[in-house]
Amino acid sequence: MKVFLESFLPRVFRGLDFICIMHEGKSDLERSIRRKLQAWREPGARFIVLRDNDGGDCGALKRHLISLCCAKPDTTVRIACQELEAWYLGDPEALSAAFDDANLAGLARQARFREPDRVQRPSQELQRLVPSFQKVAAARRMAAVMDPHRNRSESFRALIDAVRRSSLRYAS
Repeated sequence: MKVFLESFLPRVFRGLDFICIMHEGKSDLERSIRRKLQAWREPGARFIVLRDNDGGDCGALKRHLISLCCAKPDTTVRIACQELEAWYLGDPEALSAAFDDANLAGLARQARFREPDRVQRPSQELQRLVPSFQKVAAARRMAAVMDPHRNRSESFRALIDAVRRSSLRYAS
């Protein structure tokens, strides 16, 4: 996810000043989030906590993460439902361009890909569709071509909206 965000966000939000802090898994994030938010001293800093849902209940996970962010109550929590790769399925045209496969552009016509956040294991679907699929390489390729206005993933659009609102608050 970090590889994707560090390439995608500067392309879409020119001039956005941000830092992606990676964690060693879900447990590390949940153990350290409160401490890291309390320790952050940069005035005006905004926080967006982003995590894969990995098959869980998105609403319950979001409520849990919000409760852990009590040190900075204006922290925004966003969940990638179910995995980052669902965001890739939300933009079949970008998939087609990234993997040079015209057939991928037609995924939006298939019922099971119309709501990409509902695909239970999007990374496995991508491996089936693109046999050469590798997560890190795909993150770089997709970050270069994904269009936030075209993407059908609700969780992706929620993240884009959160970044946009956060950057506006930071600028004011």
